[in-house]
Amino acid sequence: MRASASRKSVRLIHPVLGKTAEGLLRGFYPPTCVLCGGAGQGGLDLCAACLAELPTNRHGCGRCGLPLPAERPPGSLCGACQRRLPPYAVCHAAFRYEEPLPNLVTGAKFRGRLNLARLLGQCLARELGERAVELPERILPVPLHARRLRERGYNQALEIARALGPELGIPVDRRSCVRVLATSPQAELARQARRRNVRGAFRVLRPPGVARVAILDDVVTTGSTVSELTRVLLKSGVERVDVWAVARTP
Repeated sequence: MRASASRKSVRLIHPVLGKTAEGLLRGFYPPTCVLCGGAGQGGLDLCAACLAELPTNRHGCGRCGLPLPAERPPGSLCGACQRRLPPYAVCHAAFRYEEPLPNLVTGAKFRGRLNLARLLGQCLARELGERAVELPERILPVPLHARRLRERGYNQALEIARALGPELGIPVDRRSCVRVLATSPQAELARQARRRNVRGAFRVLRPPGVARVAILDDVVTTGSTVSELTRVLLKSGVERVDVWAVARTP
């Protein structure tokens, strides 16, 4: 059994392991790169070479994070944001949705590989730190509808947030919002259909009670989901909503 898989199994059996136990666990099962099988670097299940090759999204739209051509000035807005700004303040996406990100995200989202969700949260935390992003008061992972949660067994956005929150010292809010509509998968729909699909999909059960939150999602494509969730949060009294994502599609 590979070391990363072994650690995942132990974490599932013992979800309340403290930092001391986690350190002992890493002594028995040192970090191993999930991409090449080499030794992990800096406590990550990625080696230094594979970590350096991840397609970081350092040149994106200043509002929605859409990857832009290198010749565009830093902070430029994409065409869509020039026509109509999204309701959230800014989207920080760590990576472009290019290989190996689709493989990592799919493993975390559909194959039960929670070690990958943890890794993605750690990598997002590193990118946010290197960019000196101003931190919110709460992290709010995009909720799953109850039916899909039963089918999948977990919410990948929440699992990523569970790794991200402690890295940055920010509480994770999993109870303020719920998804009340069992919408069709967004990946199957065109841009306009995505907007209609998520309209009215979210509800605030109790206001977060803070001025600034960050919505967390694994991948942002058109931004329809995070925009709809932003709208209901702003109506509940939140003053500013940022979006944090592991990856942004081109």
